[in-house]
Amino acid sequence: MLVVLDPAGADAPDSIRLALESNHIVFFARSPLPLPDEATLQYLRRELPTRLKLKNISYHPEGDRITGLEIDDETLRDKTREVLMEHLDAVGGFVCRVMPHWQGAYRVGTCSFRPIQERGRNLRPHASNELVHIDAGAYGATDGDRIFRFFVNANDREDRVWASKGSLQDVLQRHGVAAGLLNASGGLKLRLDKGLADYAFSAAIGGLAHLNPLAHTLDSSPYDRTMRRLHNYMKDSDDFKRDMRGYEEIHFPPYSAWMVFTDGVSHASLSGQFALVTTLIVSRKALRYPEFSPYALLAGRAH
Repeated sequence: MLVVLDPAGADAPDSIRLALESNHIVFFARSPLPLPDEATLQYLRRELPTRLKLKNISYHPEGDRITGLEIDDETLRDKTREVLMEHLDAVGGFVCRVMPHWQGAYRVGTCSFRPIQERGRNLRPHASNELVHIDAGAYGATDGDRIFRFFVNANDREDRVWASKGSLQDVLQRHGVAAGLLNASGGLKLRLDKGLADYAFSAAIGGLAHLNPLAHTLDSSPYDRTMRRLHNYMKDSDDFKRDMRGYEEIHFPPYSAWMVFTDGVSHASLSGQFALVTTLIVSRKALRYPEFSPYALLAGRAH
């Protein structure tokens, strides 16, 4: 599940592409990106946990907005925006150096700073990061495009700890029928592609997005609803929670980085505080190995 790579290696780009797209976690012992200086990180670690309105502080480039801060502290807001904008630019530059075929083929979801300790947050199940899940439904209609995330452990002392129960392929094999995605013979039960009503709904959301760019997150599609159904099953099902096949815990040390298609790798954040997380929605048309995408894995089971 975890692939350790040196981004400076001669074959790194090819190795990264294959590992990423075939649903593995690509790990870097030290972040391959420049990070904010230690004084800035200490400032964010000190100030942000006490100023939260939402669970994360996020920069939305489509509206040039910061969300998640409870009070209107312009100094803190401006500093946080500056840090997240610079980090987003660094992630984009790294991605396009390693995966040049992604150039112009992705949109930014968010760039976030996660200031809260993941362990013991007692969130409702569908919002909890501590329960193993596959990402779906948080960024509007992807229509089968992939959810890519780049993480940096911005804690100077503590590992960030994840758990996984394997790839999407593994989860579908073990729980696709119980989750309601597959029939008893392993065929796909649900529709993936949009119909006329779906296109009409997306057009209406597109109109709202001209007024408020964040409205696009309200959009959906049959594919995204199918993936959300799996996401919810994984967090709700006692059978899935008890099933420890493929279970592993992964420790990410301070200032390490990792990237993963979180729609293709089951994961949970068991513990850790302070992380930089960038989310990109990557067109499946830009993939070198599209056969591993969730859309292809599901569509291949359609009769």
